[in-house]
Amino acid sequence: MTSPLYCREIIDHDTFPIDEPENSKRAQIIDRVRAQLDKDGCAVIRNFISDEGLQALLVEATARKDQAYYSPKKNYNVYLGDGDTDLPDDHPRNIFLPRSNGFITADLLGEDTNAYQLYYWKPLRDFLAECLGKKELFIYQDPISNMIVNLGKPGQQFNWHYDTNEFTITMLLKAASSGGLFEYVPGLRSPDDECYVEVKKVLDGDRSRVKQLDLNAGDLQIFLGRFSLHQVTENTGSDDRLLLIMSFTEKPNMIGSLLRVKDLYGKVTEAHLQNESNRVRADDLLD
Repeated sequence: MTSPLYCREIIDHDTFPIDEPENSKRAQIIDRVRAQLDKDGCAVIRNFISDEGLQALLVEATARKDQAYYSPKKNYNVYLGDGDTDLPDDHPRNIFLPRSNGFITADLLGEDTNAYQLYYWKPLRDFLAECLGKKELFIYQDPISNMIVNLGKPGQQFNWHYDTNEFTITMLLKAASSGGLFEYVPGLRSPDDECYVEVKKVLDGDRSRVKQLDLNAGDLQIFLGRFSLHQVTENTGSDDRLLLIMSFTEKPNMIGSLLRVKDLYGKVTEAHLQNESNRVRADDLLD
């Protein structure tokens, strides 16, 4: 088996020297990212991954495609949860949309993979923390979902939803030849307000606040998906879309909900069972 690349080889280090705190290039990149995030909660660093790194990440993801998990549950609300019979049928919590994509889970991406090495590379975490204006970021301690690959085959989609974590880091490994577009509605809810009326507008087809992002393989995206409704449209091409997703947290020892992890990824670990009774949460929003 080929050894993983050094992290400085996985990224385009000449252009993005993120492990050099005194490098003026790094400071300029952070300033640009912060400006984008302040504008609408989404920032893209184009061609962040090197050609060599992209090929390595794509090879190891492709080799695991046949192990991707597809939930037998095919329709979800935007909170990826159950409906509420006490609410009207047309309430956002009771509107269910198709989701058919699969996930290659973190437990399949071991220490011998480039994805693992990059995820656990502290300079990346420090760089992202500065981009996000956070004092420190921690590894998301969920052994199933902290670092995953979203697999969208032709005809598959991941409809409107919110993320569990405030922010998510993604790297597109392979774009769909047609469709598979990332769309989002910036800041549609806040930590203390679900803004159901605005969510309902989007679900009813109002696209006045919808933004569409044209991502290319190798791009790094920083996205505030806890508060911005988002989706990946149907892959209408003839090949797969592969997206590496990395999750970090502001608090240590955070882990996903047992039920949600089981539902989305098909398995849980002893860590989920132990943490379910005293799970750490950052807010009281619906997942």
